[in-house]
This record gives sequence, structure tokens and C-alpha cells, in this order.
Amino acid sequence: MKPFRERNPVPIGIAGVVILVLLLVLGLEAGKLPFINSGHTVYAEFTDAASLQKGSNVRVAGVLVGKVTSVKLEYVPGKGNVVRVGMKVSGGGHIGANSQANIKIETLLGQVYVELTPSPAGVLANNTIPVVHTTTPTSITDAFIGLGRRAGAIDVRQLARSFQVLSNTFANTSGDVHSSLVGLERISSTIASRNVQLQELLNQANTVTNTLSTHDAQITKLIDDSTLILNTLSQQRIVVHQLLVHTASLAQQLTGLVSENRAVIGPALAQLHGTLGILRANQTQLDQTLHLVAPFVRDFTDTLGNGRWFETTITNLTNGVGGLKLGNSGSR
Repeated sequence: MKPFRERNPVPIGIAGVVILVLLLVLGLEAGKLPFINSGHTVYAEFTDAASLQKGSNVRVAGVLVGKVTSVKLEYVPGKGNVVRVGMKVSGGGHIGANSQANIKIETLLGQVYVELTPSPAGVLANNTIPVVHTTTPTSITDAFIGLGRRAGAIDVRQLARSFQVLSNTFANTSGDVHSSLVGLERISSTIASRNVQLQELLNQANTVTNTLSTHDAQITKLIDDSTLILNTLSQQRIVVHQLLVHTASLAQQLTGLVSENRAVIGPALAQLHGTLGILRANQTQLDQTLHLVAPFVRDFTDTLGNGRWFETTITNLTNGVGGLKLGNSGSR
């Protein structure tokens, strides 16, 4: 058997690259392996997607059992266009022939999820819950928009005149009926007089709901971030509490230290104040002393600046002697 170093490196390199590619593909597609990704796929047909998206929750009796994997529009003979929703479900009971799937609103911001109601009886045909066993919720935005359109299409003046005719027609009837019709007439007249304001109110309501629907993801992210901040503050509450406790303990220890050394610190401070008083009283003399000492220190330094020699100059001597140098090899 040849040693590893003597073998041809080309086949070894090709085999290594193939193994790396296989491992990469295996890592990317690991979620599709049956022994790794447990659960089974169930389909449901809806007349409307109702803002359902891939990744939305799937629940059974309020318990999260899976996620939505696909949302596609398909044409089914005899049913027309339907929304086919794929769901990856883990547990949740047997999905039989009479099982139901309902799209429900999860948050006030319009997020939805699929609520499954399993039924153990029968076998689900084509692993798909049909349209007759599914429902979709009413969108708040669509409801407001529909209300605005219908309210705008009402001829409020014609409605007021209709109530006026009814009131005149039933004028000779009993008092209760006549009073009711008169009240309806007044209501319709009030609505007619406020038609512009009501229309503006409905338009503004439509604008608000459309804005909330458009920025649903941002608002959800904001709420999630606020929750994260509150959780972080709650977690750091113990740390802040310990910091306050240690600060109070330090203040108490400093107070005790000052109290214990008051007898020593008091006289020392009193003597220091006395010393400062003396220096303050003689400040003028100290300034004059420093002023006169400066030339002496300078000349003294010049005299002793040559090692062990004293060097100075004596003037007004005869015979041209201009200086005198004294020295001592032992000491200055």
C-alpha cells in the first residue's frame, strides 16, 4: 500500500471537492430530510388569503403546531380561483375528512394565523381541506372602506324626503307611531345636515386604517422592540437594586469613619487653621523674604558651582589681582 504522500493528489483533490459540495447541499437542504424535520404537510383551500403569508402561525386549540409554508392562487375546476395554503404541522391530532381550517386575526394590527380543528373521522382527500370547510375573517380595513363607499353612495336628502313622506302619511295614526316617524325624520335631517362632516370622517378613517395596514410590519417591530426594552430593564432591576444597597452601605461606613475620628480630625483642623492664620498675618514679610533670598541663592550657587572649589571675585585689590580661588580636596 502506497504512503499518502506518494499518491496522485488530483483524484484526492477531486474527491475532497465532491465531498465538500455534498456536505454543503446536505446542510442547505437538511430541513427537508424526514429524520430531521418532523411533521407532515397539510393543504387548505380558501376563498381569500386575508393577508396570510408564508411563516404565519398554525394553531390547534390555541397551541402552536406549525407554520404556513406556501400561499398560492390556483384554479380548481368547479370552484374557480382558490388560495391554496400549505402548512407544516407537527402533532395536533389526525386531520380527517371533516377537519376545518379557519383564518383568524391574531393581533389588532391585522396579523392572522390558521386555526385547525382536527377531525379523526375519515381520510382527507388529496391531503387538502376543501373550501366548504374553511373560513376567512373580515378585514377591518375592508370593512371601513366598504362603509365609506356605501355611506357615500346614500342620497341623504332623498332619504330625508322619504322619511318626511312617511311622517305625513302616518300623521293620523297613533301617537307612538307618529312620534317614531318624527324622530326618524329628525335623525335623517341631522345626518343630511352633517353629510360633509360624516363623509370627511369616513375618509379620514379609511386613511388611518390604510396607513396602519401599510406599516403593519414597522408597528409590530416597534412593539417587539419596546417589549425587549422592558424585559431588559426588568432583568437589570436586581443589579440596580444591589448598586443602591452598596451605595447606602458605603455612605453609612463613611459616616461611621468620620464619627470615630472626630476627636483626632477636629484638633488637627483647628491647628491647621491656626497655622494658616499665622501665615496669612505674615504674608507681607514672607513675600519680602522670598524677594531678598533669590539673589543670595543665585550668588551662592555660582560660588559653589565648580565642584569642591569655592570661587568668588574680590575687587579693588592692588597689582592687578582680579580673583581668588580657594579649594579643599577633602570637603567643601
